[in-house]
Amino acid sequence: MTDEAAKTGSTAPGTETTDPYALRPENVHEAPTTLPGRLRHLGPGLVLSAAVVGSGELIVTTSLGARAGFVLLWLVIISTAVKVWVQLELAGWTILTGKPALRGFAQIPPRIGRVGWINWLWIGMDFTKMIQRGGIIGGVAVACSILWPIVGAPLSFPSVLTWTALITAGLVVLLHSGRYSVVERSAVLAVGFFTVSTVALALGLPLTPFAYGIEDIGTGMSFAIPSGALGIAVSMFGLTGVGADEMTTYTYWCLEKGYARWTGPDDGTEQRARRAEGWLRVMRLDVLVSWLVCTLCTFSFYVIGAAVLHPQNLVPSGNDMISTLSRIYTDTMGAWAEYLFLFGAIAVLGATAIGSAASVPRLWTNTLGLLGFIDWDDPVVRHRTIRILTMSFPPLWAAFYLFARSPVLMVQIGGIGSGVFLIAVVIAVWRLRSSEVEPRFRSGKLATAALVISSVAIGVLGLYTIVDVFGLGAG
Repeated sequence: MTDEAAKTGSTAPGTETTDPYALRPENVHEAPTTLPGRLRHLGPGLVLSAAVVGSGELIVTTSLGARAGFVLLWLVIISTAVKVWVQLELAGWTILTGKPALRGFAQIPPRIGRVGWINWLWIGMDFTKMIQRGGIIGGVAVACSILWPIVGAPLSFPSVLTWTALITAGLVVLLHSGRYSVVERSAVLAVGFFTVSTVALALGLPLTPFAYGIEDIGTGMSFAIPSGALGIAVSMFGLTGVGADEMTTYTYWCLEKGYARWTGPDDGTEQRARRAEGWLRVMRLDVLVSWLVCTLCTFSFYVIGAAVLHPQNLVPSGNDMISTLSRIYTDTMGAWAEYLFLFGAIAVLGATAIGSAASVPRLWTNTLGLLGFIDWDDPVVRHRTIRILTMSFPPLWAAFYLFARSPVLMVQIGGIGSGVFLIAVVIAVWRLRSSEVEPRFRSGKLATAALVISSVAIGVLGLYTIVDVFGLGAG
């Protein structure tokens, strides 16, 4: 995007020379009314799926299955289903108002300085997520080091260090333009690959020595948490499905895709209201597709970990995470399958790294604007700041990994932070829904009931996290 194009905008719907964060009458576009038409306008949910599946599903969910067996299968289903209703409400508010999530959070009292308390909580959470993102980059580096050891033996520090540097540089080069379309195309390819391969492997396990049956699935629906699995279970709830940071990020992708821009500014007309209803339906379909992908992958990864790794007492940890996870393939299909797994791991974790490297600079740029350091509403300043942060963040995350060198632990820390932040997002959603969403656009009775159940579940588990994980109930 050139500076001049960013200033002026374009009247052609969907072109990236249009400022995606500005609502102008000349950019409105009627929503598709057929299913094929709506499918052609999907995208933000697939970007979200690519970001979600890598860390939570591949690393944490498989590790949980390896540690606990089938007994926590129920938590997989709940963690993916319960949070999507909050995501729908927050994204709907964004389409109707044209505001990204962090701007909405700044409206929730009490305010601390120029922003709200939820914004400060997000800043704190994102520092823990930096550790997680380092773990994602590290996971890709380890997989590449096993496949192609550049310096020294596979998994030697020089080899992992070299690959970490190359992957970090690759992220910066790929996303330097800041174009949404680059992110979406990368996400679609990765999502298609890892969804098909993961579900196929899970369905094929009954034909191997690591077969599972109806009895195992029944055990997984016992609603129990075994001793020693609390920490990873809590982090799984924060990471699998759509977490608080992904809900926040999704609003930015909806804006950059064009849902709010095509809806147009609220001029009070019936035409605008009908456009809003149309693009809200597109968004809900986008969320549904994303939820199906996340649920299928999460369920499959957990079953694979429980069926293959748990009986062998193999729990992924440290830099041995990738080697341990590769046993999923080698123990079922033979030694040759390690290469298949490593390519899959690179695709899954790489997609997550791309999603993070694309989204986090946008959120921090918005935060700098809310704090008064930059002018967020100036598209030239915004675009320049996003590019600078895109070049800065991946090396910082990589440094965290090279210091800690434990991808599983790093991802779990980020997951716990995300779980706590979920409570704040729920509070914001209810406040914004009641104050800025007209009754016409609010969810129906069934969807509202689901939102209530979702909110209660998130609140209970969030408080449980604070008390038990952080030891506030001791003594």
